[in-house]
Amino acid sequence: MALGSGMYAAYPEPSAQAVQLYDALVAFMREEVFPAEESYDAYRAEVGPNDHTVPPVIEELKVKARERGLWNLFLPSESGLTQLEYAPIAELSGWSNELAPEAMNCQAPDTGNMELLHLIGTEEQQALWLTPLLDGEIRSAFCMTEPAVASSDATNIATRIVRDGDEYVITGTKWWSSGAADPRCKLLIVMGKTDPSAATHRQQSMVLVPANTPGVSIKRSFPVFGRHDQHGHCIVEFDEVRVPAANILGEEGGGFAAAQARLGPGRIHHVMRALGAGERALAMMVSRTQERVAFGKPLSDQSSVRERIAESRIELEQARALCHKAAYVVDSAGNKEARHLIAAAKVAVPRAVNNVIDRAIQVHGAAGISDATPLSMMYGWHRAMRIFDGPDEVHLTSLARAELGAEPLFDLP
Repeated sequence: MALGSGMYAAYPEPSAQAVQLYDALVAFMREEVFPAEESYDAYRAEVGPNDHTVPPVIEELKVKARERGLWNLFLPSESGLTQLEYAPIAELSGWSNELAPEAMNCQAPDTGNMELLHLIGTEEQQALWLTPLLDGEIRSAFCMTEPAVASSDATNIATRIVRDGDEYVITGTKWWSSGAADPRCKLLIVMGKTDPSAATHRQQSMVLVPANTPGVSIKRSFPVFGRHDQHGHCIVEFDEVRVPAANILGEEGGGFAAAQARLGPGRIHHVMRALGAGERALAMMVSRTQERVAFGKPLSDQSSVRERIAESRIELEQARALCHKAAYVVDSAGNKEARHLIAAAKVAVPRAVNNVIDRAIQVHGAAGISDATPLSMMYGWHRAMRIFDGPDEVHLTSLARAELGAEPLFDLP
């Protein structure tokens, strides 16, 4: 089915629970999260950019969020929320992307890893790894991307996972393994090839690797536009790493399908949070233009500035509508039916948000490109969104393929 076909759905009203949680998160953001940002930044500045220890305020916020019922809201089986109901909540958390999602235990890559364990993990795997992840006691990393291949096509992955009796032996190098530098990271979900001779999409498998397994080396963490994230984006080397055969996640040869199942919700959740960053940037832009006086009058009196504000509102509303439609289709028809809408949102929302952040930077002048405001950090992360979880070009290709193969509604002359 082509992306644009079909009538518009009448979205259901949010449940009373969803409304209550939204209001509770608004209060939590105002009372706890925004005031904690200064403490978070001060700690990171004190320990230095290459130190990945956890600012104490994070664990304090986690306790407070859980007390308010703001915990594991990303997972329908835990929260009772639909994806459409979760979307505005995730958006609110995106106003403070480094603090709020983790405070609510709704932070990538743990969310995607928890979804995988929930969907295809054995009871033993769930008890060993899913339960402490849901409790916020540990963190995890997802090791798929590799330096030597175009990893947006998962069939390219070269890391080998070889069966040897009752064990799997893993050899290869991953990079951009987000979360691996965090001292709380205890689990790596590793994707590699178990059978290079199988059909293209049956060559890959996923295994669960405790981070302290012999042969695992977590190397340097990459900065994003010169800025090191607390949890890190790491090179991870696997030198004949041995794990029990029971650590296979799902079935052997099912890694590609599992990756697609993981990335779908992961992409839409990233998009939801990005909208919150766009709204914060727009709010900052509006405030700045009203307060800043240039050439004898506020910037907001200039027609060109007003146009920037208006364009930003239009772009955010368009992006949100696409995000919410994708979430609705996930709820009503499943991830597979929503895949093209998710791809479209993954392209459109970061573009829109980056446009808004860029305009906010411009009206803030030099303050916008410094650490005097969060705008430069926000810009770097959301520009990176156009690459991680599949670059724009991959999503555009899949969308074009769907349109070219779709049956037209009418036979045009």
